[in-house]
Amino acid sequence: MLDQTQIERVETEAVIAAKVRQPLYAARKKIFPKRASGRFRRFKWLLMVITLGVYYLAPWLRCDRGPYAPNQAVLLDLANRRFYFFFIEIWPQEFYYVAGLLMMAGIGLFMVTSMVGRAWCGYTCPQTVWVDLFLVVERAIEGDRNARIKLDAGPWTLRKVLLCTTKHAVWLVIAVATGGAWIFYFADAPKLLGEIMAGTAAPAAYVTIAVLTGTTYVFGGLMREQVCTYMCPWPRIQAAMLDENSLTVTYNDWRGEPRSRHAKKALAFGQPVGDCVDCKACIAVCPMGVDIRDGQQLACITCALCIDACDGVMNKLGRARGLISYATLADYNANMALATADGTGAVNPTLIRNSSTSFVDGVAHFNLRKILRLRTFIYLGAWSAIGLVLVCGLLTRERLELNVLHDRNPQFVTLSDGSIRNGYTVKLLNMIPEPRTVVLTMEGLAGADMSVAGVDLPASRSFAVPVEPDRLTMLKVFVRQPADQINRPMQSFAFRIADETSSESAEYTARFNAPEIAR
Repeated sequence: MLDQTQIERVETEAVIAAKVRQPLYAARKKIFPKRASGRFRRFKWLLMVITLGVYYLAPWLRCDRGPYAPNQAVLLDLANRRFYFFFIEIWPQEFYYVAGLLMMAGIGLFMVTSMVGRAWCGYTCPQTVWVDLFLVVERAIEGDRNARIKLDAGPWTLRKVLLCTTKHAVWLVIAVATGGAWIFYFADAPKLLGEIMAGTAAPAAYVTIAVLTGTTYVFGGLMREQVCTYMCPWPRIQAAMLDENSLTVTYNDWRGEPRSRHAKKALAFGQPVGDCVDCKACIAVCPMGVDIRDGQQLACITCALCIDACDGVMNKLGRARGLISYATLADYNANMALATADGTGAVNPTLIRNSSTSFVDGVAHFNLRKILRLRTFIYLGAWSAIGLVLVCGLLTRERLELNVLHDRNPQFVTLSDGSIRNGYTVKLLNMIPEPRTVVLTMEGLAGADMSVAGVDLPASRSFAVPVEPDRLTMLKVFVRQPADQINRPMQSFAFRIADETSSESAEYTARFNAPEIAR
């Protein structure tokens, strides 16, 4: 256990101070966050590896769909208007699946925010992930916080030029890889990579790489926290998702105040002393330059690195962890009322403590049941219902579709024998990557038969039609009805297609037009 005087103190101030009104537009003040260590930092490392791994590696995964479909597991095939995700294939007319996924993402974001605040911002937002990655490079090349501050303030020596050049070069490599990985989702990745290296890829590929390289480099390396503070709308929206039972990163001043760097002297004079030793470790590790002790702020992304830093200090002092912690507003207010005798005085540590490591029974602590409330279950229910509908839709959807267009001009033709003929464009959509034969049949329309243009077969009421894999097959079909069978100028009948091997079928109700005199 260390004495309070042995704790490392960081001479720093918050770049974004809640107690100082910030101008609408302000020049960026550089932030040099210190490397943190602890459970939340390890959790962030894990999520960073997972999210970056998925982003960079997903286009290279393969999925065998047979000889008639691409084998890239995740592919947005804009040329053929398909979206492939492993064994799932989405056609343009099935965009409602994508809309459903977007709805689930939105509701999921609301649900997570209502429970644990800006967890998305702190752990999985692309801006946060790439800034973390750029900081890893910066620390590896220039050193930790003090070394980077010294280097930035020093003159431009050869060493400084080499370090800065190397850092920015690595950043640009990461940015290029980021832009390159994105375009691989829209074409066969190995083939496109070869075309890019050979200089034969489409201009759109190079433009996309250039744009995403620039935005990744600028946002992740140069602007960093300004993107979250000034450009992102979510900090301004997320407050509507929170209530008094939402978990947020909180400085528990009911146990930290009054803060003191000289606790022994204060205690000797009979002054109350809280747990905060004003070491400013929480500020030093914050990538946003926030002092969490000022309370909730728009710039705070709740990455919880300040919790790790503060817990490390409390461990060294032999005091209970959690001076900065995830806490609900309801618990915070209850503990503050206890520490201030229901608001009748200043924070008094003796009202909430039995010893330096234990608290009185009335102190409120986190309980999982506090965030599992009606609001959470409403979000979860809506999220689950949409997901269930999508899954059921995927499992039960037909992969054979039929659409029919009646000829507009002419509406009908009178043949030499007096019979009436109508023309139709019949579209057969085979939505699986395998060739198959479907039977086209007409039902209803007494005495009528049909013929298919280009098919050298006698007129009939049924034809076997081969359809290409994963393609739309269009047929020109003529339906003829003898004049003595026509009883009104407009009759309904049905085209039906069926695949006997898979038992899939589809039906379309069409109209047959005839002149008045044919009755």
